[in-house]
Amino acid sequence: MDQRGEWIDFAAVKAAVGMERLLVWYGVKLRRGVGMYLRGRCPLAQHSSPESRETFIVNTCKNVWVCHSQSCVEARGGQAGGNVLDFVAVMEHCSIAEAARRLSVRLGAAGRTRRSLEGTGFKKNEAGSSSLLSVSAGTQNAPLRFVLCPLDSRHPYLQQRGIERQTAEYFQVGFYSATGFMEGRVAIPIHNRQGQLVAYAGRVIGQTEPRYRFPPGFRKSLELFNLHRALQGGTRQVVVVEGFVDCMHLHQAGFSEVVALMGSVLSETQQKLLLDHFGELVLMMDGDETGRRASRRIAAQLGGRIALRIVEVPAGSQIN
Repeated sequence: MDQRGEWIDFAAVKAAVGMERLLVWYGVKLRRGVGMYLRGRCPLAQHSSPESRETFIVNTCKNVWVCHSQSCVEARGGQAGGNVLDFVAVMEHCSIAEAARRLSVRLGAAGRTRRSLEGTGFKKNEAGSSSLLSVSAGTQNAPLRFVLCPLDSRHPYLQQRGIERQTAEYFQVGFYSATGFMEGRVAIPIHNRQGQLVAYAGRVIGQTEPRYRFPPGFRKSLELFNLHRALQGGTRQVVVVEGFVDCMHLHQAGFSEVVALMGSVLSETQQKLLLDHFGELVLMMDGDETGRRASRRIAAQLGGRIALRIVEVPAGSQIN
């Protein structure tokens, strides 16, 4: 509970908000290094050493940051780095509790604050411990409270699909060898339009069906894969493709404003997302009969409500 008497789920906020998203919010640009690392000039006000360059490092897998400049560390009382809450607290000169509250309100993070239990509708779980009210079923996918790690972005399967290592690292995809729901699959992170991680899709290695596995309860019809990155470009045009790999291939070819339907059907929610954020669509469905039908169906759905171009992929082909 903070000074306002509000309950804040720190763990939920930290899990819902990624460092990459915060960097975009604060206008901080870092270069992508090896694997899961981002690196560049330290954005913290306490950093006073002009000689220290590229001392600020972010581990996107662990969702933490660190600055190796001695003067910067000393100015923060010996704190070398921390998590997303620590970052906001330092950037905005506030407490950890206030940082969590601001993130929850400003960025729509999980773990929104609630007034104290009495008379608020704040529920308890069966074990008796307090928990935040859950997201209404069907309205949105709840942000995940975990990150799969490590993911092998060098796995041969990705190379076989023509996905370069740099592209795999950018999309944070990789083979997951640990035990669990995604075991033995290539895990693909899916974010909502705010950049919150809401699910992983697991691509099987081989011919086993189904090829993709999604978590129970996740509704892909509510999301557009890669939308949060496409919006960062500030352009009003976007390329719409069917699948994850199609999206990665186009990004690899230099098209940063590209989103995937995660199938061949455009849902009402996806349609609204496209109409709300873009002024021109370029449809690039697969070259099979399913893709052809999808192009015609989507064109009919949008019905002159947005500028639309259809790019036909050669018959029987997929985007490469």
